[in-house]
Amino acid sequence: MTQLKADADEDDFPEWADRVKANVAGEVRRRRKEMGWSAQDLADQCERFGHPIPRNVIANMESGRRANLPLVDVMVLAAALETYPVCLIFPVGYVEQTQELPFQDLVPIWDALRRFTGEQEVPIYDAGLVPDFERHASLVRTALAALEEEERAGFAARTATGRAQQDEAERKRSEYADQAISAKYTLRYLRRDLRDKGATPPGLPPALDDVDAPDPDTDTTSEDRL
Repeated sequence: MTQLKADADEDDFPEWADRVKANVAGEVRRRRKEMGWSAQDLADQCERFGHPIPRNVIANMESGRRANLPLVDVMVLAAALETYPVCLIFPVGYVEQTQELPFQDLVPIWDALRRFTGEQEVPIYDAGLVPDFERHASLVRTALAALEEEERAGFAARTATGRAQQDEAERKRSEYADQAISAKYTLRYLRRDLRDKGATPPGLPPALDDVDAPDPDTDTTSEDRL
């Protein structure tokens, strides 16, 4: 992380806030022009998203005359410009350095973006349930890929023209089936842990609707469903 400036004082705070607004304003203007839009075109698009931002407000923001920049405006401007809010705040490649917080030194904007999104971990920071959800997404991908390969191997076994081909296809089918079951079990316990923490797990695709354990009043065990 960056070191605090030894000679920092309260007068530095507006500099940081103005820098953040300038990053957003510059990138909004760059993308707007890249898309061949006028300020009115952008205002119209924001209105289509249900959060009107008048043309004069956009013009004042781009010229640095706007006093504040609400987060909701950044979110809608990003959607209107077909980009991500973080790309407006940290325009990588178009701004070299930025401040992450008041009274801090300038840092490469790529590093600031990675810390903002949590891609670069900060030891004392709590990432909440983001790592759990990332693991959940990875397990879902693994399980779906294994199920797809299992189906392909099963088809290969059914259409094999020789015993050797059939045996090899069956071996692969069994291997992929085991991979799918392993991923499903891990998913089940991860989802159970998320619920124990008071969180709601992400939705599952239909192919994995047997991951969650059945209701307690059913006779089918969790193992039987998998």
